[in-house]
Amino acid sequence: MPEITKEIIINALRKVDDPDLHKDLVSLNMVKEVEINGTKITATIELTTPACPLKDKIKNDCITAIKNEVPEAGEIVIEMTAKVRTHANQQKAQILPGVKNTIAVASGKGGVGKSTVAVNLAVALAKEGAKVGLLDADIYGPSIPLMLGIKGKPQIIQDPVTQKMVPLERFGVKLMSIGFLVDDDAPVIWRGPMASGAAKQFMSDVNWGELDYLIFDLPPGTGDIQLTLVQTIPLTGAVIVTTPQPVSIIDAKKGLQMFNRVNVPIMGVVENMSYFIAPDTGKRYDIFGHGGGKDFAEEMNVPFLGGIPIDPRIREGGDLGNPIVYNIPDSDEAAKIVEISKKLAAQISIRNEESSQDVEIVL
Repeated sequence: MPEITKEIIINALRKVDDPDLHKDLVSLNMVKEVEINGTKITATIELTTPACPLKDKIKNDCITAIKNEVPEAGEIVIEMTAKVRTHANQQKAQILPGVKNTIAVASGKGGVGKSTVAVNLAVALAKEGAKVGLLDADIYGPSIPLMLGIKGKPQIIQDPVTQKMVPLERFGVKLMSIGFLVDDDAPVIWRGPMASGAAKQFMSDVNWGELDYLIFDLPPGTGDIQLTLVQTIPLTGAVIVTTPQPVSIIDAKKGLQMFNRVNVPIMGVVENMSYFIAPDTGKRYDIFGHGGGKDFAEEMNVPFLGGIPIDPRIREGGDLGNPIVYNIPDSDEAAKIVEISKKLAAQISIRNEESSQDVEIVL
């Protein structure tokens, strides 16, 4: 029987492509270790995100490639790990040194469930194993603390240069919100520059630590806070949330165009309140129309990440501080949100790979 060598296994894995990045695993520096013990072969593959939507396909493709290259192989073990790639930018590194990627969740108008989407995406990514933070930048309507069921005041730590706040945490998501600093029934009566300054402080004066993804829940529209954010820190990208009806699409298009004008990549469109399934009959009702979000994404040539149906349990989860992806993980609605979060993670990996330069191969 011919000898099985590490080089043979590596050559076999050169024939396996990452379906999203369209390059082979070796060129992408995703093959981290190869061990050979007789006819048993163990290879460690490091994905670009723990929320990779094609994890199982890549694993199966590796096994098939090795079998084809080494017919005499016995047991083949493919161990999957993940390390999120960084959106490399010097300005971002100075303001948020431990944060790899910054994602804005935005909408052109209020009432489309943008905060609900942001919360569930953050929790879904954390459940997949990513380090996630959520910045509630909706200064005038900070609803995220309620949706995550977090109460209390952030602690202050002494930084060598200044004082920094420590975000509160639940469901594996670190959160900072103006809601922690004002009374629940106290309105935030601030002019635009004050609100923008607060959003800016939540970046520079908060100890976020090491994060794979920091998600910004923006207020609706295209005002001061949005402009402050994109001018302060280069975003990895933005997600646009809309509902299917034309009146929502019109405003969503304005929000998308704002990000285009300031050179922020659009990671995709999420259609919320896509449809309603009657629990007694199973009949589908397109209450707000059908297909508007997908058509909008195609028109603007950006990815359509998916649609989230209307379900009272999603609303209840937000009101009770138990997001549906955590509280009812086996539901179809939770599965759709998790699928959207994986598509988002894939788009971030694609964007970072496209903007990267030389790839160092280390085995």
